Amino acid sequence: MIKILKQKSNLPGFHLSLGYTIFYLSLIVLIPLSMLFIKTSSMGFHEIWNVVAAPRTLAAYRLSFGASFVAGLINVVFGFLIAWVLGRYTFPGKKIIDALVDFPFALPTAVAGITLASLYSQNGWLGQFLYRWGIQSAYSSFGITIALIFIGLPFVVRTVEPVLQELDVELEDAAASLGANRWQTFLRVLFPNLVPPLITGFTLAFARGIGEYGSVIFIAGNMPGKTEIAPLLIMTKLEQYDYSGATAIAVVMLLVSFALLVLANFLQWFFSKRIGLN
Repeated sequence: MIKILKQKSNLPGFHLSLGYTIFYLSLIVLIPLSMLFIKTSSMGFHEIWNVVAAPRTLAAYRLSFGASFVAGLINVVFGFLIAWVLGRYTFPGKKIIDALVDFPFALPTAVAGITLASLYSQNGWLGQFLYRWGIQSAYSSFGITIALIFIGLPFVVRTVEPVLQELDVELEDAAASLGANRWQTFLRVLFPNLVPPLITGFTLAFARGIGEYGSVIFIAGNMPGKTEIAPLLIMTKLEQYDYSGATAIAVVMLLVSFALLVLANFLQWFFSKRIGLN
C-alpha cells in the first residue's frame, strides 16, 4: 500500500492564519454584503421590481455600466501604451511619469471631481475648445466617462507593467532569429502573455468605475434619467430614508458586477491555459 504523504509548510500556523482570514473577510466583506440581501428581502417581489425596473433606475444602470465599460476599454488601450513605455524603455523623467500614474490613487475623489469639472466646463481650459466643436464635455455622459478614465487608468498600468518587465528578452531574440519581424514578434510572442493582465486591469478599472461617486457627481450634472449614476441614485434613496429601495438597487449592481467579474476571471483563466501559464 502506497502512502501519499502530505507536504507540510515550513512555516507553522496554517489553521490559525486560515481562521483569521475567514473571520476577517466575513467581518469586512461577507456580513455587510449579506445585510444588503436581508434588508432587500423585507420588501415584496413587486415592490423590489418597481424599484429596480423603474425608468429612472434603468437609466442610471445604463449610464453607470456603460460609462464604466467604455472607460475600461479606453484605459486598456492607453494604459497598455503607458505600461509599455515605462516597462520597456529608460528615459529622463521616467520616475516622475511613473509617480504621476499613481496620482489618482492619492488624490481625494472629490478634489478630482472638482478639478475635472473646472477643466472641462464651458469656460474651462480644455472644455472651451470642446464646446466650440459642439462637444459638451461637462455635465454629460462624456464628462462621466472622462472621470472614470481618470480614476481607472492606474489599475491597467500597474497590472500590465510588472508582466512586461518579467518577459524574457531572449524570446524576442529567438523570434527574430527565426525570421519574425517586430510586428509578428509582438502579436505571436509578447501579446498572448499580456492578455490575462489586460483582462485583469480592465476588470479592476471597470469595477472601480461602477461604484465611483466622489469624482463623478461634480462633473455629471446629476439629471435624473440623463446624467444620474446609480451610486448617486442610491444616495438619493438614502437621503429620502428609503433604505429598502437603496439596498434593492445596490443588490442588482452587486449581482451584475459579480457576474462580470466571474466572466473576466474565466476569460483570464482561459487565455492563461492557452498560452501555458497554468
